[in-house]
Amino acid sequence: MIVAWCKRLLGRGEARSAEPPSLSGPVQATATDRRMMQRALELARQAAEKGEVPVGAVVYLGESEEARILGEAHNTRENERDPVGHAELLAIQLAARELGDWRLNDCTLVVTLEPCLMCAGAIVNARVGRLVFGARDPKAGAVASLYRLCEDERLNHRLTPIEGVLAEESSELLRAFFRARRSQGATGQSTSDARRL
Repeated sequence: MIVAWCKRLLGRGEARSAEPPSLSGPVQATATDRRMMQRALELARQAAEKGEVPVGAVVYLGESEEARILGEAHNTRENERDPVGHAELLAIQLAARELGDWRLNDCTLVVTLEPCLMCAGAIVNARVGRLVFGARDPKAGAVASLYRLCEDERLNHRLTPIEGVLAEESSELLRAFFRARRSQGATGQSTSDARRL
């Protein structure tokens, strides 16, 4: 009984499909989600060029051709020496400023990598309406891999994440980045050289 309670508390132990069901049927990515994920991947590539872990995020409002980007960012943690310089947090902050409201109920956040605990907390606190992500993060992911924070019934805001959108492109970008980092470390290049990727 205690084990079952702990699994529920941590969101573990349940099979999870790529598109979890919701009250209104299966949650699926839209054409706009895929287009915005392409933009997030461009941002992630920019991050890699600057020596940052290649993660990009876009917050948008609306659908189809009327969709408007309110905030977009890539990781800046290394260059800014900022522990909270995650793409999701930066994009959420920009979107809130652009919208003039901290509540992003009608907005969609698209991010190339599954959000961590810090970012998932910000997503819930900003009341983001929809979350779309590419690759899972088995070591730090807090919306599907390690935890299911965005769906926790104890919280006052919940959303069902849509995962796997352009996941292979996101994963390959991360693999290539870390492969290059490891090979540079093996050749004895300095940290400043590694940041120039």
